[in-house]
Amino acid sequence: MAHTLGELAKLLDAQLIGDESIVIEGIATLAQAQSGQLSFLANMAYKDQLQHTQASAVIVHPKQAEECQCAALVLDNPYLGYAKVSQFFNTLPSPSGQIHPSAVVSPLAKVADGVSIGAKAVIDDYAVLEEGVVIGAGSVLGTNSRIGARTRLHQNVSIYHDVVIGRDGIIHSGAVIGSDGFGFANEKGKWVKICQIGGVSIGDDVEIGANTTIDRGAMSDTVIGDGVKLDNQIQIAHNVEVGAHTAMAGGCMIAGSTKIGSCCTLAGGVGVAGHLQLVDGTHVTAMTLVTKSITEPGSYSSGTAMSSTAEWRKSAARFRQLDEMAKRIKLIEKSQQE
Repeated sequence: MAHTLGELAKLLDAQLIGDESIVIEGIATLAQAQSGQLSFLANMAYKDQLQHTQASAVIVHPKQAEECQCAALVLDNPYLGYAKVSQFFNTLPSPSGQIHPSAVVSPLAKVADGVSIGAKAVIDDYAVLEEGVVIGAGSVLGTNSRIGARTRLHQNVSIYHDVVIGRDGIIHSGAVIGSDGFGFANEKGKWVKICQIGGVSIGDDVEIGANTTIDRGAMSDTVIGDGVKLDNQIQIAHNVEVGAHTAMAGGCMIAGSTKIGSCCTLAGGVGVAGHLQLVDGTHVTAMTLVTKSITEPGSYSSGTAMSSTAEWRKSAARFRQLDEMAKRIKLIEKSQQE
């Protein structure tokens, strides 16, 4: 996987400072990099490490180029440069292009040429796998589901019936797509199940993290747009719609029938109540609970910052007094007006 610095400069369209014949065999952080490795500086908190790194070359912004003590690839967005370079040093094993003898593939399924199916995977009736699809060991693809070209399911992924996944996607281990949404009607204190007859529709270039769950729709489909990135352990409830190129960090919980716009970001642990709408370009900070629709793009937060337990207990006690205090203030204002 070795590349010369000159080759990487051309691939990134970067300005090269230094010897283009330097051979790069891997990538590492500024603190850990050794000779033969490439590093990057994207966070100024690590700027001091630029002076001491043992890397053979560093990807840097033009403002830091003169401070680099080794060869440099100069880019306006060093982090994007690092992302692109990482693809040249990916250690993920190449697909076999074969079907393992222990896999169970229905004769009614449609499997294109070059598909890889791992050990003990199950492909059910009328499922469709387009060219270059990779199905990891132990994964299950349900009836009438379709996987687009070059999409990879890692080990132990469960895809229920009537799920459509687009091209060039990545589904990590333990993900469950198409499970029933949480729908019940109450009859005299007992719950009656509402059959979830919709499916799940997932666009192209979508990545879904480990142990993330996406429920099928109650009547129409749950929809995940092109380019969406979902971290680990996220819950997407039935009939949620997520717009193109939105990203969610780990632990987000999205309640049913909520519509999240395009190019949004939800940080870790965000919760969104049901039947809401978040406009395109909404950014929600960590651990925020969204309880009403967001109609203007921007950054939104809720909750209180961390404090010592003793201080937090005092504040919590005062929170419970706010209503009474508000009433007293109104009485004072009224008396002053009189």
